[in-house]
Amino acid sequence: MERRTFLRGAVIGTSAAAFGGTLMRGAAYAAPAQPGPSPYGALGAADANGIQLPAGFTSRVIARSGQRVGSTSYVWHNAPDGGACFADGTGWIYVSNSEISPGGGASAVKFSSTGAITGAYRILADTRQNCAGGRTPWNTWLSCEEVSLGAVYETDPYGAKAAVRRDAMGKFKHEAAAADPVRKVVYLTEDESDGCLYRFVPTTWGDLSTGTLQVLKAGTGTSGSFTWANVPDPDGSPTATRNQVSGAKRFNGGEGCHYANDTVWFTTKGDNRVWRLDVANNTYALAYDDSLVSGTAPLTGVDNVTGSLSGDLYVAEDGGNMEICVITPGDVVAPFLRITGQSGSEICGPAFSPDGRRLYFSSQRGTTGSSSGGITYEVTGPFRS
Repeated sequence: MERRTFLRGAVIGTSAAAFGGTLMRGAAYAAPAQPGPSPYGALGAADANGIQLPAGFTSRVIARSGQRVGSTSYVWHNAPDGGACFADGTGWIYVSNSEISPGGGASAVKFSSTGAITGAYRILADTRQNCAGGRTPWNTWLSCEEVSLGAVYETDPYGAKAAVRRDAMGKFKHEAAAADPVRKVVYLTEDESDGCLYRFVPTTWGDLSTGTLQVLKAGTGTSGSFTWANVPDPDGSPTATRNQVSGAKRFNGGEGCHYANDTVWFTTKGDNRVWRLDVANNTYALAYDDSLVSGTAPLTGVDNVTGSLSGDLYVAEDGGNMEICVITPGDVVAPFLRITGQSGSEICGPAFSPDGRRLYFSSQRGTTGSSSGGITYEVTGPFRS
Protein backbone atom coordinates (compact mmCIF):
# COMPACT_ATOMS: atom_id res chain seq x y z
CA MET A 1 0.00 0.00 0.00
CA GLU A 2 2.48 2.64 -1.06
CA ARG A 3 1.06 6.14 -1.01
CA ARG A 4 -1.43 6.58 -3.83
CA THR A 5 -1.91 9.37 -6.33
CA PHE A 6 -5.52 9.60 -7.38
CA LEU A 7 -6.16 10.86 -10.90
CA ARG A 8 -9.92 10.81 -10.76
CA GLY A 9 -12.35 13.16 -12.38
CA ALA A 10 -15.62 14.15 -10.78
CA VAL A 11 -17.41 11.13 -11.72
CA ILE A 12 -13.35 -9.92 10.93
CA GLY A 13 -13.29 -9.14 10.97
CA THR A 14 -13.05 -8.01 14.37
CA SER A 15 -16.58 -7.88 15.65
CA ALA A 16 -19.74 -9.66 14.70
CA ALA A 17 -21.95 -7.18 16.54
CA ALA A 18 -25.47 -6.70 15.21
CA PHE A 19 -25.57 -3.55 13.09
CA GLY A 20 -28.60 -1.29 12.90
CA GLY A 21 -29.59 1.52 10.59
CA THR A 22 -29.94 1.71 6.82
CA LEU A 23 -26.29 1.29 5.95
CA MET A 24 -25.44 -1.47 8.37
CA ARG A 25 -28.52 -3.57 7.74
CA GLY A 26 -27.53 -3.92 4.12
CA ALA A 27 -30.86 -2.57 2.88
CA ALA A 28 -31.25 -2.98 -0.85
CA TYR A 29 -29.20 -0.30 -2.59
CA ALA A 30 -29.26 2.21 0.26
CA ALA A 31 -27.85 5.61 -0.70
CA PRO A 32 -24.09 5.93 -0.09
CA ALA A 33 -23.07 7.71 3.11
CA GLN A 34 -22.94 11.51 3.12
CA PRO A 35 -20.95 13.98 5.26
CA GLY A 36 -22.47 15.02 8.54
CA PRO A 37 -21.66 15.69 12.17
CA SER A 38 -19.54 13.07 13.88
CA PRO A 39 -21.15 11.21 16.79
CA TYR A 40 -18.05 12.21 18.74
CA GLY A 41 -18.08 15.91 17.89
CA ALA A 42 -15.45 18.07 16.24
CA LEU A 43 -11.73 17.34 16.29
CA GLY A 44 -9.69 19.29 18.81
CA ALA A 45 -6.18 20.69 18.50
CA ALA A 46 -3.34 18.24 17.90
CA ASP A 47 -2.06 16.57 21.07
CA ALA A 48 1.59 15.94 22.00
CA ASN A 49 1.66 13.05 19.49
CA GLY A 50 0.37 15.25 16.67
CA ILE A 51 -3.08 13.63 16.64
CA GLN A 52 -6.33 15.59 16.54
CA LEU A 53 -9.05 13.81 18.51
CA PRO A 54 -12.57 14.51 19.74
CA ALA A 55 -13.06 15.62 23.34
CA GLY A 56 -12.51 12.85 25.88
CA PHE A 57 -10.04 10.84 23.78
CA THR A 58 -6.29 10.49 24.35
CA SER A 59 -3.45 8.91 22.37
CA ARG A 60 -0.16 7.24 23.19
CA VAL A 61 2.68 5.79 21.12
CA ILE A 62 2.93 2.01 21.44
CA ALA A 63 5.91 1.35 19.20
CA ARG A 64 8.30 2.94 16.71
CA SER A 65 10.08 1.18 13.85
CA GLY A 66 13.67 0.33 14.72
CA GLN A 67 13.16 0.91 18.45
CA ARG A 68 12.45 -1.41 21.35
CA VAL A 69 8.80 -1.86 22.27
CA GLY A 70 8.21 -0.47 25.76
CA SER A 71 10.59 -2.08 28.25
CA THR A 72 10.94 -5.24 26.12
CA SER A 73 14.03 -6.16 24.11
CA TYR A 74 12.04 -6.60 20.90
CA VAL A 75 12.68 -4.11 18.09
CA TRP A 76 9.53 -3.06 16.19
CA HIS A 77 9.40 -3.78 12.48
CA ASN A 78 9.53 -1.28 9.62
CA ALA A 79 6.46 -0.16 7.67
CA PRO A 80 3.75 -1.37 10.08
CA ASP A 81 0.58 -2.18 8.17
CA GLY A 82 -2.57 -4.28 8.69
CA GLY A 83 -3.42 -5.41 12.21
CA ALA A 84 -5.93 -7.02 14.57
CA CYS A 85 -6.51 -7.62 18.27
CA PHE A 86 -6.89 -10.92 20.12
CA ALA A 87 -8.04 -11.66 23.66
CA ASP A 88 -5.28 -13.01 25.90
CA GLY A 89 -6.57 -13.95 29.34
CA THR A 90 -7.50 -10.68 31.03
CA GLY A 91 -5.35 -8.78 28.53
CA TRP A 92 -5.03 -8.73 24.75
CA ILE A 93 -2.59 -8.82 21.85
CA TYR A 94 -2.24 -6.48 18.88
CA VAL A 95 -0.59 -7.93 15.76
CA SER A 96 0.85 -5.85 12.94
CA ASN A 97 2.18 -6.70 9.48
CA SER A 98 5.39 -5.33 8.00
CA GLU A 99 5.03 -4.12 4.42
CA ILE A 100 8.63 -4.43 3.30
CA SER A 101 10.30 -6.76 0.82
CA PRO A 102 12.39 -8.72 1.39
CA GLY A 103 11.75 -9.41 5.05
CA GLY A 104 8.09 -8.59 5.60
CA GLY A 105 6.40 -10.69 8.23
CA ALA A 106 4.44 -9.64 11.30
CA SER A 107 4.92 -8.85 14.99
CA ALA A 108 2.79 -8.85 18.12
CA VAL A 109 2.50 -6.70 21.26
CA LYS A 110 0.98 -8.09 24.47
CA PHE A 111 -0.99 -5.94 26.92
CA SER A 112 -2.14 -6.54 30.48
CA SER A 113 -5.70 -5.88 31.64
CA THR A 114 -4.64 -2.30 32.44
CA GLY A 115 -3.14 -1.72 28.99
CA ALA A 116 0.48 -2.01 30.11
CA ILE A 117 2.85 -3.53 27.53
CA THR A 118 4.04 -6.91 28.83
CA GLY A 119 5.75 -8.39 25.77
CA ALA A 120 6.53 -8.15 22.06
CA TYR A 121 7.76 -10.72 19.56
CA ARG A 122 7.87 -11.86 15.94
CA ILE A 123 5.11 -14.16 14.62
CA LEU A 124 6.10 -14.25 10.92
CA ALA A 125 9.40 -13.67 9.12
CA ASP A 126 11.06 -13.87 5.70
CA THR A 127 8.00 -13.10 3.59
CA ARG A 128 7.24 -10.30 1.13
CA GLN A 129 5.30 -7.06 1.43
CA ASN A 130 2.86 -8.18 4.11
CA CYS A 131 0.06 -5.68 3.71
CA ALA A 132 -3.29 -6.28 5.38
CA GLY A 133 -4.89 -9.55 6.48
CA GLY A 134 -7.59 -10.69 8.84
CA ARG A 135 -8.31 -12.56 12.06
CA THR A 136 -10.06 -15.91 12.19
CA PRO A 137 -12.70 -17.13 14.67
CA TRP A 138 -10.14 -19.67 15.92
CA ASN A 139 -7.77 -16.82 16.86
CA THR A 140 -5.14 -16.90 14.15
CA TRP A 141 -3.94 -13.97 12.04
CA LEU A 142 -3.98 -14.25 8.24
CA SER A 143 -1.08 -12.20 6.90
CA CYS A 144 -1.35 -11.38 3.19
CA GLU A 145 1.47 -10.71 0.71
CA GLU A 146 0.77 -7.79 -1.61
CA VAL A 147 2.96 -9.00 -4.46
CA SER A 148 2.32 -10.79 -7.73
CA LEU A 149 1.52 -14.42 -6.91
CA GLY A 150 1.53 -13.52 -3.23
CA ALA A 151 0.38 -15.95 -0.57
CA VAL A 152 -1.63 -15.96 2.65
CA TYR A 153 0.19 -17.04 5.82
CA GLU A 154 -1.71 -18.27 8.85
CA THR A 155 0.09 -17.13 11.99
CA ASP A 156 -0.24 -17.57 15.74
CA PRO A 157 -0.69 -14.24 17.59
CA TYR A 158 0.37 -15.95 20.83
CA GLY A 159 3.73 -16.96 19.37
CA ALA A 160 3.45 -20.66 20.22
CA LYS A 161 3.03 -22.15 16.73
CA ALA A 162 4.98 -21.66 13.52
CA ALA A 163 3.32 -19.78 10.68
CA VAL A 164 1.94 -21.85 7.77
CA ARG A 165 1.55 -20.77 4.14
CA ARG A 166 -1.99 -21.48 2.93
CA ASP A 167 -1.56 -22.07 -0.81
CA ALA A 168 -5.15 -23.27 -1.28
CA MET A 169 -6.28 -19.68 -0.63
CA GLY A 170 -4.80 -18.63 -3.96
CA LYS A 171 -1.72 -16.93 -5.35
CA PHE A 172 -2.39 -13.34 -6.33
CA LYS A 173 -1.72 -9.81 -5.11
CA HIS A 174 -3.43 -10.30 -1.75
CA GLU A 175 -4.57 -7.41 0.41
CA ALA A 176 -7.06 -8.25 3.18
CA ALA A 177 -9.13 -11.14 4.50
CA ALA A 178 -12.37 -11.37 6.50
CA ALA A 179 -13.80 -14.57 7.99
CA ASP A 180 -17.53 -15.31 7.86
CA PRO A 181 -18.43 -17.87 10.55
CA VAL A 182 -22.02 -18.22 9.31
CA ARG A 183 -21.23 -19.34 5.76
CA LYS A 184 -17.85 -20.72 6.91
CA VAL A 185 -15.81 -18.89 4.28
CA VAL A 186 -13.03 -16.29 4.15
CA TYR A 187 -13.37 -13.26 1.82
CA LEU A 188 -10.21 -11.96 0.12
CA THR A 189 -9.48 -8.66 -1.65
CA GLU A 190 -7.02 -8.22 -4.51
CA ASP A 191 -4.89 -5.10 -4.95
CA GLU A 192 -4.97 -4.79 -8.74
CA SER A 193 -6.61 -2.05 -10.81
CA ASP A 194 -8.64 -4.82 -12.47
CA GLY A 195 -8.75 -7.05 -9.40
CA CYS A 196 -11.48 -9.28 -8.07
CA LEU A 197 -13.15 -10.22 -4.82
CA TYR A 198 -12.74 -13.83 -3.77
CA ARG A 199 -13.93 -16.19 -1.10
CA PHE A 200 -12.21 -19.32 0.15
CA VAL A 201 -14.41 -22.25 1.16
CA PRO A 202 -12.37 -24.56 3.41
CA THR A 203 -13.04 -28.29 3.20
CA THR A 204 -13.30 -28.19 7.00
CA TRP A 205 -14.08 -24.96 8.84
CA GLY A 206 -11.11 -24.09 11.03
CA ASP A 207 -8.62 -25.80 8.71
CA LEU A 208 -7.38 -23.65 5.81
CA SER A 209 -5.06 -26.27 4.32
CA THR A 210 -7.58 -27.41 1.69
CA GLY A 211 -10.66 -25.98 0.08
CA THR A 212 -12.06 -24.14 -2.93
CA LEU A 213 -11.21 -20.63 -4.11
CA GLN A 214 -14.15 -18.79 -5.69
CA VAL A 215 -14.50 -15.42 -7.41
CA LEU A 216 -17.46 -13.04 -7.37
CA LYS A 217 -19.41 -12.71 -10.62
CA ALA A 218 -21.69 -9.73 -11.27
CA GLY A 219 -22.52 -7.04 -13.80
CA THR A 220 -20.62 -3.83 -14.36
CA GLY A 221 -22.92 -1.63 -12.27
CA THR A 222 -22.41 -0.32 -8.74
CA SER A 223 -25.31 -2.37 -7.39
CA GLY A 224 -27.03 -5.60 -8.22
CA SER A 225 -26.92 -9.30 -7.50
CA PHE A 226 -23.92 -11.59 -7.55
CA THR A 227 -22.90 -15.24 -7.67
CA TRP A 228 -19.73 -17.17 -6.92
CA ALA A 229 -17.74 -19.32 -9.36
CA ASN A 230 -14.85 -21.69 -8.72
CA VAL A 231 -11.38 -20.53 -9.78
CA PRO A 232 -9.93 -23.45 -11.79
CA ASP A 233 -6.28 -22.83 -10.90
CA PRO A 234 -5.73 -21.00 -7.58
CA ASP A 235 -1.96 -21.06 -8.19
CA GLY A 236 -2.48 -18.23 -10.68
CA SER A 237 0.13 -19.43 -13.16
CA PRO A 238 0.29 -19.20 -16.10
CA THR A 239 -3.13 -17.46 -16.01
CA ALA A 240 -3.82 -14.97 -13.19
CA THR A 241 -6.70 -15.95 -10.92
CA ARG A 242 -8.64 -12.82 -11.89
CA ASN A 243 -8.56 -13.83 -15.58
CA GLN A 244 -9.73 -17.43 -15.25
CA VAL A 245 -13.50 -16.97 -14.88
CA SER A 246 -15.63 -15.20 -17.49
CA GLY A 247 -17.87 -12.57 -15.93
CA ALA A 248 -15.75 -12.07 -12.81
CA LYS A 249 -16.52 -8.58 -11.51
CA ARG A 250 -13.62 -6.12 -11.54
CA PHE A 251 -12.79 -3.85 -8.63
CA ASN A 252 -10.31 -0.99 -8.85
CA GLY A 253 -7.66 -1.76 -6.25
CA GLY A 254 -9.15 -3.88 -3.47
CA GLU A 255 -7.99 -2.87 0.01
CA GLY A 256 -9.47 -3.39 3.50
CA CYS A 257 -12.17 -5.97 4.25
CA HIS A 258 -14.45 -6.48 7.26
CA TYR A 259 -17.31 -8.90 7.99
CA ALA A 260 -20.19 -8.43 10.43
CA ASN A 261 -23.84 -9.46 10.57
CA ASP A 262 -24.21 -11.02 7.10
CA THR A 263 -22.39 -8.08 5.52
CA VAL A 264 -18.95 -7.76 3.94
CA TRP A 265 -17.45 -4.29 3.74
CA PHE A 266 -14.45 -3.67 1.51
CA THR A 267 -12.69 -0.66 0.03
CA THR A 268 -11.29 0.08 -3.42
CA LYS A 269 -8.54 2.68 -3.57
CA GLY A 270 -8.65 3.42 -7.32
CA ASP A 271 -12.13 4.95 -7.13
CA ASN A 272 -12.36 5.87 -3.42
CA ARG A 273 -15.27 3.58 -2.71
CA VAL A 274 -16.54 1.49 0.18
CA TRP A 275 -18.60 -1.48 -1.00
CA ARG A 276 -21.22 -3.47 0.87
CA LEU A 277 -22.03 -7.10 0.12
CA ASP A 278 -25.23 -8.49 1.61
CA VAL A 279 -24.12 -12.12 1.66
CA ALA A 280 -27.45 -13.34 3.02
CA ASN A 281 -29.27 -12.07 -0.08
CA ASN A 282 -26.37 -12.04 -2.58
CA THR A 283 -26.63 -8.36 -3.45
CA TYR A 284 -24.02 -5.61 -3.53
CA ALA A 285 -24.08 -1.81 -3.46
CA LEU A 286 -21.98 1.23 -2.59
CA ALA A 287 -21.71 2.24 1.06
CA TYR A 288 -19.57 5.27 0.17
CA ASP A 289 -18.25 6.94 -2.98
CA ASP A 290 -16.41 10.24 -2.73
CA SER A 291 -17.64 11.25 -6.19
CA LEU A 292 -21.25 11.05 -4.93
CA VAL A 293 -20.68 13.23 -1.87
CA SER A 294 -22.49 16.54 -1.55
CA GLY A 295 -19.77 19.14 -1.01
CA THR A 296 -16.24 18.28 0.09
CA ALA A 297 -15.59 14.58 0.57
CA PRO A 298 -14.30 13.93 4.10
CA LEU A 299 -12.92 10.49 3.19
CA THR A 300 -10.39 10.01 0.39
CA GLY A 301 -7.63 7.47 -0.13
CA VAL A 302 -9.73 4.66 1.38
CA ASP A 303 -7.68 1.80 2.78
CA ASN A 304 -7.90 -0.47 5.84
CA VAL A 305 -11.28 -0.83 7.50
CA THR A 306 -12.62 -2.19 10.77
CA GLY A 307 -15.89 -2.17 12.71
CA SER A 308 -16.79 -1.30 16.29
CA LEU A 309 -19.19 -2.81 18.80
CA SER A 310 -21.69 -0.02 18.04
CA GLY A 311 -21.86 -0.88 14.34
CA ASP A 312 -19.75 2.09 13.26
CA LEU A 313 -17.32 1.44 10.41
CA TYR A 314 -13.83 2.99 10.68
CA VAL A 315 -11.95 3.61 7.43
CA ALA A 316 -8.28 4.60 7.39
CA GLU A 317 -6.82 6.89 4.74
CA ASP A 318 -3.78 6.24 2.58
CA GLY A 319 -3.20 9.83 1.62
CA GLY A 320 -6.10 12.24 1.91
CA ASN A 321 -5.37 14.29 5.00
CA MET A 322 -4.30 11.33 7.17
CA GLU A 323 -7.62 10.66 8.86
CA ILE A 324 -9.55 7.73 10.18
CA CYS A 325 -13.16 8.43 9.27
CA VAL A 326 -16.25 6.87 10.78
CA ILE A 327 -19.29 5.78 8.79
CA THR A 328 -22.24 5.47 11.13
CA PRO A 329 -25.28 3.18 10.91
CA GLY A 330 -27.19 6.34 9.94
CA ASP A 331 -25.18 6.68 6.71
CA VAL A 332 -23.11 9.64 7.98
CA VAL A 333 -19.38 9.87 7.26
CA ALA A 334 -17.15 12.14 9.35
CA PRO A 335 -13.53 12.38 10.55
CA PHE A 336 -12.80 10.58 13.82
CA LEU A 337 -9.11 11.50 14.08
CA ARG A 338 -6.40 13.22 12.06
CA ILE A 339 -2.62 12.75 12.21
CA THR A 340 -0.77 16.01 11.57
CA GLY A 341 2.75 16.55 10.24
CA GLN A 342 2.93 13.18 8.46
CA SER A 343 1.77 13.90 4.92
CA GLY A 344 4.25 11.38 3.48
CA SER A 345 2.64 8.48 5.31
CA GLU A 346 -0.57 6.45 5.43
CA ILE A 347 -2.74 5.09 8.24
CA CYS A 348 -2.81 1.31 8.58
CA GLY A 349 -4.07 -1.49 10.77
CA PRO A 350 -7.04 -0.02 12.69
CA ALA A 351 -8.31 -2.56 15.22
CA PHE A 352 -10.21 -2.40 18.50
CA SER A 353 -9.23 -4.12 21.72
CA PRO A 354 -11.65 -6.94 22.64
CA ASP A 355 -13.60 -4.65 25.00
CA GLY A 356 -13.95 -1.97 22.31
CA ARG A 357 -12.35 0.75 24.46
CA ARG A 358 -9.02 1.15 22.67
CA LEU A 359 -8.26 1.65 18.99
CA TYR A 360 -4.86 0.66 17.60
CA PHE A 361 -3.40 1.80 14.27
CA SER A 362 -0.11 2.78 12.65
CA SER A 363 1.31 5.61 10.60
CA GLN A 364 3.36 3.50 8.22
CA ARG A 365 6.11 6.03 7.50
CA GLY A 366 5.62 8.49 10.35
CA THR A 367 7.18 11.92 10.22
CA THR A 368 10.14 10.79 8.10
CA GLY A 369 8.24 9.50 5.08
CA SER A 370 10.41 6.37 5.22
CA SER A 371 9.46 2.78 6.06
CA SER A 372 11.94 2.98 8.94
CA GLY A 373 9.86 5.77 10.51
CA GLY A 374 6.67 3.85 11.27
CA ILE A 375 4.72 4.66 14.45
CA THR A 376 2.05 2.52 16.09
CA TYR A 377 -0.55 4.26 18.26
CA GLU A 378 -3.33 3.57 20.73
CA VAL A 379 -6.35 5.82 21.21
CA THR A 380 -8.48 5.47 24.33
CA GLY A 381 -11.80 7.13 25.04
CA PRO A 382 -15.59 6.90 25.20
CA PHE A 383 -16.19 4.82 22.07
CA ARG A 384 -19.83 4.05 21.38
CA SER A 385 -21.01 0.64 22.49
